[in-house]
Amino acid sequence: MSSESLLELAKSRAPADRERLLLGIVELCDADDGSAATISPQIQALLNSIFLGLVAGAERDIRKRLAEKLSTVEWAPTALINVLALDEIEIARPVIACSPLLKDPDLIRLLIEATIEHQIEVARRPNLGAAVVTAILQAAEPAVMTALAGNHSAELAPADMKRLVAAAREIAAMRSPLARHPKLTDDLAMQLYIWVGQALRQSLAERFRLDPTLIQAALAQSIQEAHMAAPTGKPPVTLARDGEREAMEQRLIEKLHSAGQLRPGYLVRALQEGRLSLFTVALATLGRFETDHVQRVINSDRPELLGLACAAVGIDRSVFPSILDMVRGLNGERPGGGMDGARRAIGAFGPVTPQVAATAFRQAALSV
Repeated sequence: MSSESLLELAKSRAPADRERLLLGIVELCDADDGSAATISPQIQALLNSIFLGLVAGAERDIRKRLAEKLSTVEWAPTALINVLALDEIEIARPVIACSPLLKDPDLIRLLIEATIEHQIEVARRPNLGAAVVTAILQAAEPAVMTALAGNHSAELAPADMKRLVAAAREIAAMRSPLARHPKLTDDLAMQLYIWVGQALRQSLAERFRLDPTLIQAALAQSIQEAHMAAPTGKPPVTLARDGEREAMEQRLIEKLHSAGQLRPGYLVRALQEGRLSLFTVALATLGRFETDHVQRVINSDRPELLGLACAAVGIDRSVFPSILDMVRGLNGERPGGGMDGARRAIGAFGPVTPQVAATAFRQAALSV
């Protein structure tokens, strides 16, 4: 397609012409090798004159395709990349994760101006710089801190790791990723040991060869703190215990449900308190699912099924990434699938009714 044809299409507001314009630009750019050094002046002029106008009036699907195409290139207009990074999260995600044109000031602006979901993607960005890490730590948003704890390539100084481990005292979802972090030191591992469950304690003890005497002393101190509030008024440390509260939690959920007080928001609260089993029982009760099915899905490598269950009980699409992060943080990074799995899971929140999502979950859970 010629440059003149592209400029003519740029003047049209018709959706079909917008689609042809996008495809024409992609073809034109693909004709080069994709580097900024080899983009011809003619193509660069087209990029600067067309792209921003295209995005301003483009349909969602076109913006999404454009973001995916431009997420790794160096020749796109910087202003366009920043516009896409502030778009709705499904469009912004690949740009925030990969674009080499987003610099530290741009990422810090996202932390200040964008949604929690955007901030989480910033915290996950590979090779995150020290200035952005500092901004995340200063804001101390739990979901964003949890995402940073799982980012092993971020530029974390020893003082940053110390702050993350200290935050894990109250943010249970941070404990699992921090226990596996390559920059965790012996001293910080001992501190973290007090707050994690039995499986992670065993992993920490083996990895760092923790002294049993010091472990017992640390646990004794934590038990004492658990029975008395600190002078600063902070809540006492809650020790993680595995498999002890199922019956009590079942009674609690049944009581809330019968009183009409069990709401989707309770699922988020349970995870924020580090109570994965309570989340499991509550989700099963809200969706009228088998608790065993929910548990198997949570332990699987198919996060899209957890997405279906959450969609069925009325969880909003924008909230689900944080729920998935917290579940993984409390459950040894399960359900698996990584970022690809997370993207698949968002698809469960398509244009379907909660009833359809619930039926799909019940059928799919049988094969897990």
